Amino acid sequence: MQIAILGAGMVGRAMAIDLAAAHSVTSFDLSEKSLDILRQKNKEVKTIHADLSDHTGYSSLLKDFDYVISAVPGFMGYRTLEAVIRAGKDVVDISFFPENALELDALAKENGVTAIVDCGVAPGMGNLILGYYNERMTLTDFECLVGGLPKKRVYPFGYKAPFSPIDVLEEYTRPARYVENGHIVTKPALSDAELIDFDKVGTLESFNTDGLRSILFTMRHIPNMKEKTLRYPGHIDLMKGLIKAGFLNNSPVNVKGHAVTPMEFTSALLFDQWKLGETEEEFTLMRIKLGNAETTIQYDLYDEFDAATQTSSMSRTTGYTCTAALHMLMAGLFKSKGVFPPELVGNNETCFRFILDYLARRGIHYHKTETRKPVN
Repeated sequence: MQIAILGAGMVGRAMAIDLAAAHSVTSFDLSEKSLDILRQKNKEVKTIHADLSDHTGYSSLLKDFDYVISAVPGFMGYRTLEAVIRAGKDVVDISFFPENALELDALAKENGVTAIVDCGVAPGMGNLILGYYNERMTLTDFECLVGGLPKKRVYPFGYKAPFSPIDVLEEYTRPARYVENGHIVTKPALSDAELIDFDKVGTLESFNTDGLRSILFTMRHIPNMKEKTLRYPGHIDLMKGLIKAGFLNNSPVNVKGHAVTPMEFTSALLFDQWKLGETEEEFTLMRIKLGNAETTIQYDLYDEFDAATQTSSMSRTTGYTCTAALHMLMAGLFKSKGVFPPELVGNNETCFRFILDYLARRGIHYHKTETRKPVN
């Protein structure tokens, strides 16, 4: 198969290398540095320097490819996905853009396209697991706790990631939507802080972020749903201080005759501090809990930097979920046309098992426990 990967960041490179073991892969990016890192890691992957924000030429750009993966930054994700759909290509997307991907469903159907969106670790695997159990039991509760952190906690932020800082900072300012007692409620990001103990890691703090995304609309019948982000203790207060001081505002300020938005300035300032090194040790942690008054299902993930392949855990857990979904499409296991978040894929047991097995073969294991309350 001929596969195009849009974006050669840390996660995009991991996906390209994973897929290149069995397919012809071409990676597109504007950054020659990112493409050069990929070429050094794997000479089988073709690389093309391209401005992916120019969506007018996508039909020509993608005409020779069977499938597409979109791994562009979130701010350009929606329009990129729209352009891929208009080009008539089946696509799996991990750009995690803020817009509602389901608004492109009619366009995808019109063009005979299957588009699986939000197909990473979170959003992604939590949705997949939720979709599976939603078909098999009456659910009243869903909770996702997730975070990716460096093993070495460096002052002051104790945080690094393979993502653009501005995508993370926007999570810290965007109000968080939850479902409580059947109603969508909105709370400030970084609110409802809790300290939680985890094996292998110790104590982390959790806080509200707007991570439910599509399941707010596809799983409206579940009365209680929330997602919280995990960080080292102290991170919340630090970020609240930046917000209060105005460093994350999007309104321009005049600096010696130049209009600068504090958010862009802060993102640029943090770029090197938050940039995860290619060989820097880190881990990804996720806990999914769902169930009802009688039964609780829990899935736990702990994954670390893979020294053998020099691949970060966030790249592995995010990227390999996406490549698993692409292999699922190529195997003909999911044939519906339209836009599908993972919960609308996980309801199919064959697809659910395929993705879990694919990840397990790459050393990514979701450990399930089930607790049943005694019947009086």
